[in-house]
Amino acid sequence: MTERAHSPKVFRVADLSQAHATKFDLPLSAEDRATVATELDATSIKKLTFSGQIAPLGKRGWRLNGKLGATVVQPCVVTLTPVTTRIDSDVVRTFVPPAQLHTPTEGSETEIPEDDSIEELGTEIDVYDVMIEALAIAIPDYPRAADAELDNISAIPEGAEPIKEEETKPFAGLAALRDKLSDPDGQKD
Repeated sequence: MTERAHSPKVFRVADLSQAHATKFDLPLSAEDRATVATELDATSIKKLTFSGQIAPLGKRGWRLNGKLGATVVQPCVVTLTPVTTRIDSDVVRTFVPPAQLHTPTEGSETEIPEDDSIEELGTEIDVYDVMIEALAIAIPDYPRAADAELDNISAIPEGAEPIKEEETKPFAGLAALRDKLSDPDGQKD
């Protein structure tokens, strides 16, 4: 058995009770939070909790129900000032044997299933990995400070004239050109 299997972050399916739910409360040290922040490209994670239970589901499946709580600090996409986001979300994962999963044949078209919480059951359920995935989905992709605004930004070489709005409309002069081409003398009736 690996060291990781002894951790409270990983539960061996063979050791889970078929009669009642197995509770978990993932302990995370400051070092763990720093590692998670690095994995998710965040500045820091001030608080991070993940607790819940893994309950039997039928004869061979398992359902993980958990509560994720986090306070994440990320740089603002406009000003790079720190933006703090509080995340509180429910996490549900259903683990089923591979035989119960619909696996499309290679090259075939398939629709994305409505229930995206279903995962293939292996020999272990890693609650740390579930937490990281849920947190990665929950944190803002583009954090923005409340007072951050984009000014009129111009990227033109020094001494050059800015492009006028009418110059960016390629079909604006077509009507005049059509009129000119329809009257070879350039005179209107």
